[in-house]
Amino acid sequence: MNELTREILAEGGLDVTDVLRVVDTALSEDLRYGADATTQATVPDGVVSTAAFTPRVAGTLAGVGPALAVLDRVLDAYEVLERRVDGSWLAAGEPALVVRGPVRGLLTAERTALNLLCHLSGIATTTAAWVSEVEGTGCAIRDSRKTLPGLRLLEKYAVRCGGGVNHRFGLGDAVLIKDNHVVAAGSVTAALRAAREHAAELACEVEVDDLTQLEEALRAGADEVLLDNFTPARCAEAVRLRDELGSKARLESSGGLRLENAREYAESGVDYLAVGALTHSAPALDLGMDLG
Repeated sequence: MNELTREILAEGGLDVTDVLRVVDTALSEDLRYGADATTQATVPDGVVSTAAFTPRVAGTLAGVGPALAVLDRVLDAYEVLERRVDGSWLAAGEPALVVRGPVRGLLTAERTALNLLCHLSGIATTTAAWVSEVEGTGCAIRDSRKTLPGLRLLEKYAVRCGGGVNHRFGLGDAVLIKDNHVVAAGSVTAALRAAREHAAELACEVEVDDLTQLEEALRAGADEVLLDNFTPARCAEAVRLRDELGSKARLESSGGLRLENAREYAESGVDYLAVGALTHSAPALDLGMDLG
């Protein structure tokens, strides 16, 4: 991997090993039967050209570093002539990345690089739309673990590119007590007590279905509370209850959220909107690679 790619990945907080695992898995799918037969047949060895990775529609860019990691794996050498920074808003036809290198390598790497760029930019673009809807409310848009297997770190990176914030990356970096945990433990209070005893160093969030459970969670000292399928009006009641109890717990709304009602939820005073759709339903941003 060249130094520019490493630098870009580091700037985004991406782990090189994880990115290469994704890239190598993707390339192995394309090359499982051997070299690119079409390219080998139609492109003479040694031909060099420029290639522009360009969005066909406007959107927020994410994935330049991973795309370059693909080129690093396939091409012996190439030159980056132009690149935009992840998180940038691009107009249709405005190049995200322009490189110059051997055409055989560029065409072999094309689909894998575009798959990553399109998918991650789609997540960033979707996230940016949600962030725009709640601008000025003080409420943040937060993702979930509803990610494609193997792509979690990259997808959560794309959420950050779109202005969102990340929730848990795995099951061991925070406690999230959901309804089944409450049933197993016997009550919200019992579940929180057990979590504190088992993992005192971790922040504890509790999912609640109503204001009675919310009060119990707040009195038991939850750090965060997930308000499951609350209406905007009920979210506002939850905020008032938290403030009346003098709790510092952060409140997160989840369930029933749509882009068209995001602002109404955000204006209730909750701290986060939990939007699984950022990763599990974001449409890909249409980008293409054109040789020049």
